[in-house]
Amino acid sequence: MSSEIRILEPKVLWNKFADLNAVPRPSKKEERVIAFMKDFGNSLGLETDIDEVGNVLIRKPATPGMEDRKIVVMQSHLDMVHQKNADTDFDFNEQGIEMFVDGDWVRARGTTLGADNGLGVATIMAILESTEISHPAIEALFTIDEETGMTGAMGLKPNWLKGDILLNLDTEEDNEIGVGCAGGIDVTAIRDYKEEAIPAGKKAYTIIVKGLSGGHSGMDIHRGLGNANKIMNRILFDGFENYGLRIAEIKGGSLRNAIPRESFATIVVDEVQSEAFEYEIAELIKTIKQEFSIADPDIVIDIKATEIPQTIMELGVQEGILKALYAAHNGVYKMSASMIGLVEASNNIAKVTIGEGKIKIECLTRSSVESSKLDLANKLRATFDLVGCEVTATGDYPGWAPNMNSAILKVLDELYQKINGEKAHIAACHAGLECGILGQNYPEIDMISFGPTILGAHSPDERASISSTQKYWGFVKEILSNIPKK
Repeated sequence: MSSEIRILEPKVLWNKFADLNAVPRPSKKEERVIAFMKDFGNSLGLETDIDEVGNVLIRKPATPGMEDRKIVVMQSHLDMVHQKNADTDFDFNEQGIEMFVDGDWVRARGTTLGADNGLGVATIMAILESTEISHPAIEALFTIDEETGMTGAMGLKPNWLKGDILLNLDTEEDNEIGVGCAGGIDVTAIRDYKEEAIPAGKKAYTIIVKGLSGGHSGMDIHRGLGNANKIMNRILFDGFENYGLRIAEIKGGSLRNAIPRESFATIVVDEVQSEAFEYEIAELIKTIKQEFSIADPDIVIDIKATEIPQTIMELGVQEGILKALYAAHNGVYKMSASMIGLVEASNNIAKVTIGEGKIKIECLTRSSVESSKLDLANKLRATFDLVGCEVTATGDYPGWAPNMNSAILKVLDELYQKINGEKAHIAACHAGLECGILGQNYPEIDMISFGPTILGAHSPDERASISSTQKYWGFVKEILSNIPKK
């Protein structure tokens, strides 16, 4: 399975990535990968510690001649986003990722690849194992649960790290040097409803929205990609307004930090209006497909007759929820005034689950400005409050404010230009890096983020560039050999 990956250059990095990807490592279930990293550190005879929450820290002394350099923390997260295509038979809890080479790209078969942040982890492992690469004293920090709450970074205790500089290896464009990121907060709306018996004379349908690109709900939010939950709600709203459509069940989206690619609904309409309903929905499907013909050309929307379900939502609640989901903001909310081209605030309506008398709507709101984050979260709360939902805001984490006077930024900026003959793109990103949280406990540490080119993160289309990884590996080695003196 990984044989063609293991012969790629740099072999030392790709082999570590293949080793890592053989270990199941879902967020909040990292026991096996924690044990894997502990065994790895011990096998090298290096000081290896695990803290109370499960973060792993491996310390390696400086190579000869580098003892007078500042201590460097190299940091990546162990968990990965688990997404698969609906027709892919795969158990993330038991199976290793099945990878293959596609031209300049490494991909996975029908699942996420785990290059986010597995290539960062593999990079650090390769440095720790090397006996040839020049480097200062290193603290290799492997955090847990970055993708579903950042509980590893949040639980990191003060004084555990001794480093002066932190290299976060979680940026996904090889020409970018990251100096800031967005914070985030989970907004969840829930309520109960009464289930009603289905009157006679109804016809039932399954509506399917799939084939969307999905992707990272921060890094890809500005691309105008389809959100399966919003598209499904548009169809249901139209059917309700014009044909009295009633909802039995909705299951849309999967992860809070992934733009939802699929949604499935079971509905009923009056049988006497079924032909007109089918025609109306077919026309609406054509319109939606045309709207997404460029941004999401592979979208599939199907409507199929099915067996009559047992119950439907009570009418008043259904009307309110459809209107609230239509009104709830999704996508870019505000662009940054201080950094051109940066999304300041956004929301992802990540999951919509309706059935058995329960409604649950899950959103991830991001912003690089705290006040904008709270403003958008309040907008969502107000929207769902109006239809009787109980709305909670949890998992709040801070952004990382750019420091354009950073000493390590100056080192990376000059090195990148020297190596590549052009300047790097210095930017903040609209994703949640752990730097913002780590900076709370370690305010004096000088932080920077960079990495190889990875596209389609958080979706089964995730892919890592082979040539970019080679470029990035050379950059890593140059950085380590040019760390400033204490």
